[in-house]
Amino acid sequence: MRNIIFLTSILCLLSSLAFAAETDNSRNLEIDHKVVSKHKTKVNGEKFSYTATAGTQPVWNDKGEAIAALHYTYYQRDDVKDRASRPLLISFNGGPGSASVWMHVAYTGPRVLNVDSEGYPLQPYGVKTNPYSILDTADIVFVNPVNTGYSRILKNKEGKLPTKEEQKKMFFGVNADVKYLAEWLNTFVTRNNRWRSPKYLIGESYGTTRVSGLALELQSRQWMYLNGVVLVSPTDIGIERNGPVKAANRLPYFAAAAWYHEALGTELQSKDLAEVLPEVESFTINEYLPALAMGGFIAPEQKKNIAEQVAKYSGLSVDVVLKSNLDISTRFFWKELLRQRGQTIGRLDSRYLGIDKQDVGESPDYNSELTSWLHSFTPAINYYMSEELNYKTDIKYNMFGNVHPWDRSNNKTGENLRLAMAQNPYLNVMVQAGYFDGATNYFDAKYTMWQLDPSSKMKQRLSFQGYRSGHMMYLRQEDLKQSNNDLRAFIKASLPAKEQAAKY
Repeated sequence: MRNIIFLTSILCLLSSLAFAAETDNSRNLEIDHKVVSKHKTKVNGEKFSYTATAGTQPVWNDKGEAIAALHYTYYQRDDVKDRASRPLLISFNGGPGSASVWMHVAYTGPRVLNVDSEGYPLQPYGVKTNPYSILDTADIVFVNPVNTGYSRILKNKEGKLPTKEEQKKMFFGVNADVKYLAEWLNTFVTRNNRWRSPKYLIGESYGTTRVSGLALELQSRQWMYLNGVVLVSPTDIGIERNGPVKAANRLPYFAAAAWYHEALGTELQSKDLAEVLPEVESFTINEYLPALAMGGFIAPEQKKNIAEQVAKYSGLSVDVVLKSNLDISTRFFWKELLRQRGQTIGRLDSRYLGIDKQDVGESPDYNSELTSWLHSFTPAINYYMSEELNYKTDIKYNMFGNVHPWDRSNNKTGENLRLAMAQNPYLNVMVQAGYFDGATNYFDAKYTMWQLDPSSKMKQRLSFQGYRSGHMMYLRQEDLKQSNNDLRAFIKASLPAKEQAAKY
């Protein structure tokens, strides 16, 4: 009798386990999977078809075990006869912790957000044809690092996720990020037969740190050499600009934002931005920076003269500049510039306006531009992946994923980019920045480019392009067109002539 009860219990247990397996409702990511779809578009007046591949590809550890799955979207123009000579653009966004959504459905991809000509969200949310996409010139792959988009860390054989500290060592730091992504790219290029193709990296914001580090990591560890790196709204990429330099470099951006909001005096406001900025840049380098370097030992009369000039270019009062000891923080500027109008200006794009609970205070209550962008980006990417690319999953698309604490130590990515350029005569770098970006301001971007190669021996392989918009300069239609054209021209100009040797 006991045996019958025991056997019955076992059968019930097995039955319940089988039922549990059949009805497992956990959200599991497919580790190695892809969905292919066919599409047509029209770019710069030219019609062509293309193939979109949305999928996941594993990240392996040194033991050959899958430890993460990265989601990507890969676009190939169909009528290409010689794929070996066809450029491949590899695209990353930043954060760290940001998905590739921003440049994917707003900049270079074949479909872009339904926004107005200045980048403000429109309903119904969704996407439309991007008539300026560089897909006519290059194939593109958009990569989501771990915990962004649909990309996720995988459980081990015991069914457990790595500890927070283990995750940090594997993925969440300047150098860990570069190392695993380089390995992943090697697999992607191999699987898709793109070893002979000219290759380009493009990164936005923290993504510029990522691609600067990848340039050398790919050469040194994967033996993969690039033709170009594009830095969109770059971070400092490990090139320090603290103290007086950090303070002084803000002024040209202040001038641009004040000019946009018509907060400058009549003399400057009557000029075009292209006339104003060189004047402010010259003052910044030649007078403002030396004055800040003198600190508390600057002569009172000189301090007053400098304060008057800073006030003139920033749209702030002389009194405010003096009480700030000539050093105005960006957060205070966003609050102060339009305080008398009862409005604040955006951080990532200072064209955007916000309203605070109180007009007093030292910083805005929120980032007005980010709330506007999330209006349109979040529904658009979820709709696009599911209904146009037919990529179905219950995994949440992380616009911003949990990647913190992020290890920022030993950030030598700028020096790594310089060394990669020195070792590779084919490698060119272009910087793109919006004049109204207060987070990674355009003059900081110029400064970074100037410091990238102190020898000036590679100066001709470095270029800068500025736009009348913010951090995501491509949201404004006029700049969407121009920035893609600049990117297209950069790729074409950096393709060596047939059988041109890589040598000095």
